[in-house]
This record gives sequence, C-alpha cells and structure tokens, in this order.
Amino acid sequence: MITVRAFRAPDDPEACLRFYNGHLRLLEIYFGIAKITSGNADWMQHENSIVIIVEDESRTKTYGGARVQLADGVIPLPIETAIGKYDSKIYDMVKPGSAEICAMWNSKEVAGMGIGSQVLARAGVVLAAQLPIDNFHVLCAPITTRIGKRVGFMIDESLGDKGTFFYPKDDFVATAMVINDVNSLEYADPKERELIYDLRETLIQTKTEVGPKGSYEVSYHLEIPDYQYTKVQSER
Repeated sequence: MITVRAFRAPDDPEACLRFYNGHLRLLEIYFGIAKITSGNADWMQHENSIVIIVEDESRTKTYGGARVQLADGVIPLPIETAIGKYDSKIYDMVKPGSAEICAMWNSKEVAGMGIGSQVLARAGVVLAAQLPIDNFHVLCAPITTRIGKRVGFMIDESLGDKGTFFYPKDDFVATAMVINDVNSLEYADPKERELIYDLRETLIQTKTEVGPKGSYEVSYHLEIPDYQYTKVQSER
C-alpha cells in the first residue's frame, strides 16, 4: 500500500532529505535540469514549509512528494524567485496569506499511476484548508496544467504572456495558476471537489485511487501535526 502523509519540514529531517534527493535526481536524470527555485534546501528547517510525501508502508522508500510553502517574509515562494525577473507583479500578489504548492514529483516506479499529478495536487488543496491561506499559487508544466484546473486552479493571465513563461529553460513552458478561494473551490471539477471535501472531512483514511494504470490503495495521513503559523519575522 502507498502512504501519503503531511508534516512540518523540521519535524522529519530524514524524510525531507529523501524527498529532496529524489526530486533533484529526477530533474537531473530525466529532464536535464540541475537547478530550479523549488530545489533550494533552505525550507528543510523552516516552520512554514509543509511536506507531502509518498512512501511505502514502512516509510523508508519514497515514491514522490510535493511541498506547500507559506509566504511569511522569510523564505520567498519559489514562484517569486522563478518569474519575478520576468514579471515583478508577482511580488505584489504574494503576501502573508499566500502559499504555493511546489516541487511536485514522482519516481519512475510509480509513473503512470497518477500519483505525481492528481493525488499530490489534490492533497495540496486538501491541506490548504488547514492553513491560513487566502490565495494558493502553483507553477505548472504543460502536462500538469490540466490537473491544476481540475482541482480548482485558474491560469493567472495577469502574469507573463497570459500566464505563461519560459522556465526553467528556454525550451520549457511554465504556466502560473492560482486559487483565490481555497474553501469554496468554485472552479474545480465537481467530482474532484467532492473528493477534496471528503479528504478534508476525514484527513486520515484509506481510499482506492484509479489512475491510467489501474486502481491502487492509498493510506492518507493529511492532518498536519502541531502546526502553528509562524508570523512574519523580517521583510524582504
């Protein structure tokens, strides 16, 4: 069985390291990308970094994950660093109450199951309801833009070229997306909204998920233990 759990980054350094190394290895081997903004490791000791990790039942093997980074004036959101030099409006949009789901990835072992897209995107939106978030950002590759729309994100056409940028390389296109109301999710696919609400109501449960390669069991542990938002400590 696959386990999907959430935790504050400082609470599980070993899992953070597995997550971080797996993400970097995937980027380097399969995409030829050695450095992206969400690959910075400063978040590992930061209270406002929430990790979603996909593991085996023993919690020793990592199949993928994502990170929810809250804006707090200490660590910039990856989307700020990624596209700020192309469009400075992103700095006005990000403030306390903003967050980003970033660094989403899955290993080759589970490719095609829908884990690195639908399961993690859904889990990120589930977590948003536990956090002091007004708007939720994501920077999507073309293949994941469709998944973003399903869980309630809209393309932010006020940024870049109607929401698109060449990032992280000149031959890669990234799309800026945003949810402006994480509670109502008015733009989410109705079936997806129902699944998100079900997980929000019961944060610890086992569900059968269906992906392109068939069905599989997922044990969700999406309650963030002992989380309290750390207020702004410094201004950028």
